[in-house]
Amino acid sequence: MSWIELAAYLGTGVCAGLIAGLLGVGGGVVVVPALVWIFSGAGFAADWSFHLAVGTSLATLIGTGSASAYSHHRRGTVRWDLVRILAPWLVIGAWIGSAGAGLLDATWLRRIFGLFQLYVGLDMLFKRAQVGAHKLPSRPALGLIATGIGSLSALLGIAGGTLTVPFLTRSGLDIRRAVATAAACGPSIALAGVLGFMVVGWGHAGLPPGSTGFVYWPAVAGILLTSMPSAPIGARLAHTLPLPVLKRIFAVLVLIVAAKLLWG
Repeated sequence: MSWIELAAYLGTGVCAGLIAGLLGVGGGVVVVPALVWIFSGAGFAADWSFHLAVGTSLATLIGTGSASAYSHHRRGTVRWDLVRILAPWLVIGAWIGSAGAGLLDATWLRRIFGLFQLYVGLDMLFKRAQVGAHKLPSRPALGLIATGIGSLSALLGIAGGTLTVPFLTRSGLDIRRAVATAAACGPSIALAGVLGFMVVGWGHAGLPPGSTGFVYWPAVAGILLTSMPSAPIGARLAHTLPLPVLKRIFAVLVLIVAAKLLWG
């Protein structure tokens, strides 16, 4: 690994941590596209660069997600009763999502992630006010929804907060508890997804040294080294910087990335 590549991983970690703390957007939104371009510049096999980026992103989210969950737990805002119900189904969904990723070629995985980026950007620009909340669904319905969230999250290399928080707020949880509970669910998605990407990527030709399946550990280490300490800084900055303006700027950047992924 060159010094330029290492610097790129460290810089990606700083950006992912700051954005996560500042705007509440999961690190995968930043990490996956950054890794795709870093891997391309490093000469990794194009056939597997997107799979490698998604699996590696999930591995970084185990660390950052655990730190975030612990922080919310200390504030007493996590609904652990819901986490215990959701987590097993999120894990099953993450396994399904990682298996599905193994069946898709890089072009389709890129398009799916591009559509997700498009959704995130438009949602940040035009998010509507929360309509009336409903009660939590029944346990079978919760399991089905959690399986879907886990599948899509693993497929995209995210911890699921972008999907889980809106669902929980619509189900009657206030935003603080919804964010905290989603954060506590994230590590289970990430861990299950990582195991799945390691298995489905095992033995593929063209993967770089230092990888296990579709997880590239040097990138994981470099990103975690800076993402974990930068996230609290972003959270502190959230109390002093003009968040509506920052969200619009970030949303435009995300839409540019989406356009590049979909039509580049």
